[in-house]
Amino acid sequence: MLVALVGMAKEAQAQDALMGTLLEEPGSAGLGFVIRAESSPYRDGGTREDFLPLYMYEGERFFLRTNEAGVRVWRDDTMGVEAFVERRLEGFPEDEQPLSLEGMEVRNTGVDLGARFYRQQGASRWDVSVRQDIAGLSHGTEVRAGYSYTVQAERWRLQPVALLSWRSADLNDYYYGVGPLEQREDRPAYDAGDGVNATLGLYGQYRIFTHWSLVGGAYVTKLSSQIRNSPVVDDDLQWGVMAGAAYDFGNGQVRWDEDTAPTYVKVFYGRDSGDGCHLVRIMTLQCVSLNDDDPTDIYGVHVGRPFVSRLNGWPLDLIGYVGLLRHDEKGYQPDSWQIDAYMKGFWYGFPWSHRLTTRVGFGIGLSYAERVPYTEVTTQAQRERNTSKLLNYLEPSIDISVGDLFGNPRWHDVYFGFAVSHRSGIFASSELLGTVDGGSNYIYAYLEAAF
Repeated sequence: MLVALVGMAKEAQAQDALMGTLLEEPGSAGLGFVIRAESSPYRDGGTREDFLPLYMYEGERFFLRTNEAGVRVWRDDTMGVEAFVERRLEGFPEDEQPLSLEGMEVRNTGVDLGARFYRQQGASRWDVSVRQDIAGLSHGTEVRAGYSYTVQAERWRLQPVALLSWRSADLNDYYYGVGPLEQREDRPAYDAGDGVNATLGLYGQYRIFTHWSLVGGAYVTKLSSQIRNSPVVDDDLQWGVMAGAAYDFGNGQVRWDEDTAPTYVKVFYGRDSGDGCHLVRIMTLQCVSLNDDDPTDIYGVHVGRPFVSRLNGWPLDLIGYVGLLRHDEKGYQPDSWQIDAYMKGFWYGFPWSHRLTTRVGFGIGLSYAERVPYTEVTTQAQRERNTSKLLNYLEPSIDISVGDLFGNPRWHDVYFGFAVSHRSGIFASSELLGTVDGGSNYIYAYLEAAF
């Protein structure tokens, strides 16, 4: 496991192979969390705290690193090239806006498309990457070059890192410029040019159990003069600290890339839940009502591959899913697509499972909506809360084997069940998720088969 977490710092943005993942070897997968505190680059911004869920997978061809997903274009024993899409954790604070930013158009977190080259030589690692905004926000470009050195013992690992980041004028001006219509007496108009930021950090991992580790680190970034001279910025240094925990499923058990591993295909259809019918009440069967006032439907397909079968010998499988969901908005707003990616555990150790296989599942991951779903738009507007296209995804479910039910062994791996498609911002605690407090719940029926 690598432990350079500087990529989770807002200014450093170094989610590179150099320092962007808690996992090291292809075939690794893990989950975890980090709580970070960092100084805001904006005047009167103070110190901000943030909760960052960690979703991690390092495959032979694909990888997922919390706010970054990509593909390995080429690699050998010492170097490689990767292409990726990354959520840029930068922008105005949406929960408590500083006085210095009042009256300005909000600068949001964006999405970058990038490419990376890295070289590993012993304990040293060099990394060069370029990324371009594809969200139509800044239209900016960033080029990063970094170096890290890993020092490790049996149970711990330390990794000092150094990073230089060239940011284009479009990128700097979007986040730190002041437009002519935004100027005021203490905030003149300002066009930020291109510049270079420099970051130093130290990150570490301590393994407390076989698969559990504590992780943490600290960094400091010196901002370029083009950022520092902005009237909404009052310091050229930004610092951050972070701490958390991560669970590594272990290289030996992960099966995602095995040719013999089954592929799971799930098709589903459902409707948004009724008013006040939130996730906990649905899971405890206190409320299973559907929305009858302004209902909207969903349908789609999720495709999964097993990460781990019978984890630690228990009747517990972990399956990774990706898929498309279609929002049928019933004319309230245009229909739209949603992409879900999540890891789901299935428990099937019930006393009657030898007669009727019954699985209780719970999934956790990320969900990106092409358009914020209508049910989220309306409920968040009523609460005067913001929305986000990217949110955390939870999916509890229960199903049974159709083959066991009808006594047909050929259908043993065909399951029918019910689930909840839940999107939320984790109580406005995560910048990755747009500091959203709220979300949506869709109750759906599904049919899933292993091929």
